[in-house]
Parts: sequence; C-alpha cells; structure tokens
Amino acid sequence: MENILITGGAGYIGSHTAVALVEAGYQPIIVDDFSNSEKNVLEGLSKITGLSIPCYEGDCNDRSLLEKIFSEHALTGVIHFAAYKAVGESTQKPLKYYGNNIFSLVALLETMEKFGVENLVFSSSCTVYGQPDELPVKESTPRKVAESPYGNTKKICEDILVDQVKSEAKLAAIALRYFNPIGAHPSSHIGELPLGVPSNLVPFVTQTGVGIRKELTVFGDDYNTPDGSCVRDYIHVMDLAEAHVKAISYLRGKNAPFYDLFNVGTGTGNTVLEVIQAFEKVSKQALNYKIGPRRPGDVEKVWADTEKITRELDWHPKYTLEDSLRDSWNWQLALSKTPA
Repeated sequence: MENILITGGAGYIGSHTAVALVEAGYQPIIVDDFSNSEKNVLEGLSKITGLSIPCYEGDCNDRSLLEKIFSEHALTGVIHFAAYKAVGESTQKPLKYYGNNIFSLVALLETMEKFGVENLVFSSSCTVYGQPDELPVKESTPRKVAESPYGNTKKICEDILVDQVKSEAKLAAIALRYFNPIGAHPSSHIGELPLGVPSNLVPFVTQTGVGIRKELTVFGDDYNTPDGSCVRDYIHVMDLAEAHVKAISYLRGKNAPFYDLFNVGTGTGNTVLEVIQAFEKVSKQALNYKIGPRRPGDVEKVWADTEKITRELDWHPKYTLEDSLRDSWNWQLALSKTPA
C-alpha cells in the first residue's frame, strides 16, 4: 500500500480525498494545523473508512515537522491542499497569505527533494483565469491579473512548480485548477465546515435553509446570464477527490521532471438562482432569499472545458447538481443534530 501525504488533509477537500485514496488502495497520511478545520473530521474519516488515518498536527512551514513525517513514512507522493483560502481576508491581510501559501510550498518541495519523493499534486484554482474572454475555459486560456492576493498565490505557486521542473529537478507535478466544489460525502460523516460566516454559496444556502442564517442575498440579477445571476461550475467534492486519485496514479507512469495542469469542473455552468431552485427541490422547502446589488470583484460567468482531464486522466464527474445539493443538505441536517 503506497503512502500519500495529504497536507491540509482535515480540510473540506482534503478529507474527502483521504476517503477516495483509501477506496483506491492508498494509505493517506494527514498533516493539518486545524486553523480552518475541526479535529472531529478524523472521527468522520474513521467511520467511513474503518481506519484510523495517521494525522500530524502542525504547519507546513515547519520544516522539522515535515522532515519527521517524511522520515517516519516511506512516501510515494504528496497532495498539497494546505493554504489559506478566504478571498476577502486575503485582500486585508496579503502578507499572511503570501507567507503561508507560498513559503509552505517551498518548504514542502525542498523536503520532497531531500527525501527523494517526486510526485506532487497541487491544489490550484480557476481564480487564475479571472473573467475569461472566451468560455468554456481551457487549460490554454491565458491567466489574468489576479483579483485577490489569494488568487495571486495560486498563480505564483504554479510558476514555482514550472520553474522547479525547468531546473531539471526530480519533480513530477500536476496542478489541478478547481472550479466550485460543493456537496459532502453521501454518508454525512464529513462535509464542508466553514468557520464563522460562510464565504461560499452552498453553505450559506444550507445554513439559511436550516435557520442558522435569516436570509440569503443573491448579489446581482442584472448580469448577462440566463436569469441575471452569476454563473459558476459547481462540482461535487467526491468527484473532485476522485480527480486527485486519478492525478496521483497518473504521475506514477511519468518520469521526472514533468509538469501538467488540468481543469476540474463539470463542464456546465449554473446560475446562483438555479442553485437555489435545485436546493428547494431536494430539500422540499422554500429558501428565504433576496436580490442585492452586485458584489465588487465577482466574475460574471465561468465554467470549465473538461476535455483534457477526460482524455488524459479518464476522469468523469458522476454527481449532478441535485446530488450535490442533496448531500450538502443532509450534511447540514446531520450537523444540526450534533450536540455542540
């Protein structure tokens, strides 16, 4: 059984990827500082997998911790999620984001090099495209000036990987540019756990549906879209997790130095109002929402061209928008039943 290190493995996408790795016959090893996740996620992982997944608590900027993990486990690959990700906060605290997101990748790459671990899957983002001139977005679509320091850290980290590979380093890396992950594991044992007020649409929808939030504001209904609200490509988190397993397996057949990148989305765009309508259908209740003004910095519409990942990695999304919202809603209901 091959050992795969998951940085940020107790987070939303990381935890679901741990499940997908176990199902594919890999042994995940988690490192997480729990700055944006909860330790009870580990209990959820144990319930789903029947395993006690090794977990180290700490920061990926801590090189001594990284060396301890690499010394104690014969790793064959790394999936790097660990990063600060709140777009709004990044505009207020840019140095926090540059210090954590960029330096942690450098520390990780140097540790991988020291221990002879070549394979890396990097968590990137469709934010690198900005508002694209053409849709759907292909991997060859030019990156634009980032709208936020968070988005810029993803661009810089991609550039670091490219430069490291160009240097003839023993690195085989894939960057996955995610679109909009939603949903939860169908068991409702793990899911998205936003701390404080959610910055993503679907947790705000489900929290409004269950009564934690009074109402949801739709930011703008006068965009050039089918119903005037913004369009995004919403992908189920388990489909996204499966893409990481496909990517880490794909790297086993590549000789370092190697680099490639893939969009991970459904290939379909849905408006915010379509998401609300789908939620109302699966939850069988009306959602309290209002139309507000446009939000500064919001991209009007973006969705992925997934032809490359389908062709190269044989990856296909399995879940529909309604599946995703049903799993998100069941996860929210499970959270509401859990004693504080």
